[in-house]
Amino acid sequence: MFNDLAPKETYTALFNATGQPAISLPLGRSRDGLPIGIQLVARFGREDLLLAAARQIEEEVDSAPGVWGQGRPAIHAGNF
Repeated sequence: MFNDLAPKETYTALFNATGQPAISLPLGRSRDGLPIGIQLVARFGREDLLLAAARQIEEEVDSAPGVWGQGRPAIHAGNF
């Protein structure tokens, strides 16, 4: 069913099709400067749980040296 979407939608197509709430959060950068993130998925109808978990993660990452404290990347839409 999802063969036409691979590889560009490999990780999100299933949740888009089932209607499950999902969120992607930036967590930081690798040593080479590549972005690192996490995707969270909740049960159908549990957006409250998903947003609460995302908020907790963002608060922890915000207080640690992570992507929020690193500023914008060199190439950013706001720079044009």
